[in-house]
Amino acid sequence: MASLTCLPYTLLPIVSPSSTSTSSSCSAATCLVPSNPKRCRVSLQSSRSRQRFGLSIRAAVDGVSAMDEVSGLAKDAVDDVTSLGRSPLKLKLLSAVAGLNKGIAASEDDLRKADAAAKELEAAGGPVDLSTDIDKLQGRWKLVYSSAFSSRTLGGSRPGPPIGRLLPITLGQVFQRIDILSKDFDNIVELQLGAPWPLPPIEVTATLAHKFELIGSARVKIVFDKTTVKTTGSLSQLPPLEIPRIPDGLRPSSNTGSGEFEVTYVDADTRITRGDRDELRVFVIA
Repeated sequence: MASLTCLPYTLLPIVSPSSTSTSSSCSAATCLVPSNPKRCRVSLQSSRSRQRFGLSIRAAVDGVSAMDEVSGLAKDAVDDVTSLGRSPLKLKLLSAVAGLNKGIAASEDDLRKADAAAKELEAAGGPVDLSTDIDKLQGRWKLVYSSAFSSRTLGGSRPGPPIGRLLPITLGQVFQRIDILSKDFDNIVELQLGAPWPLPPIEVTATLAHKFELIGSARVKIVFDKTTVKTTGSLSQLPPLEIPRIPDGLRPSSNTGSGEFEVTYVDADTRITRGDRDELRVFVIA
């Protein structure tokens, strides 16, 4: 709905650009002009998923060019419309991974469908350039799908403890917390560990702290720092346990303590990455 707000105001005809005086001939169109001219604001607002999409044109009698403001705001509006145009592809991807328990329950057919839907969205979004858009990484992201979890291990394509086989481990939510200023990159994993009857399961949150750096326009390298394990639930009063990084000399050759991945799509609420071992991950902003 469009709204015109200029108070107090008078109704005057629009003067032709070639006119030199407000008393010259005018077109049939009229406009509202403030009686005490300080500012006139025209706002066009429409709903976009409960928020966003506002185009404001401010004309102030202070020497600022209204056209400069309009051009910048119009570009933002075009970017919003472009994002809206990709919404069906995002919904297609999220529908493809829904019900797969972050990929743990994915079959070969599910893996193919998720990969195809991700490629469609990646193609629509175009190349990612984090050197100019690194702000888009900022925040807490929730993992909704990982193709590596179909291997049924917490390590994904890397060696890791099995889920629901030898150890009674239940994987909960998985998050990534990224701070572009401090270069902190934390993988946060919620786990439920089985305990002998009649003891209840032990709930813990493991935070795998990393530092990150850009090594290309869309490629990110992370270096492991430490792991912090904190009990939650009924045992939340226990202090956290910090597990330091294993010295490089004692580290297995298969575990370098670092990794790389490429951000193949990112916008305000959705991010797709592909890992150094061909792992597809889909995140949504938390």
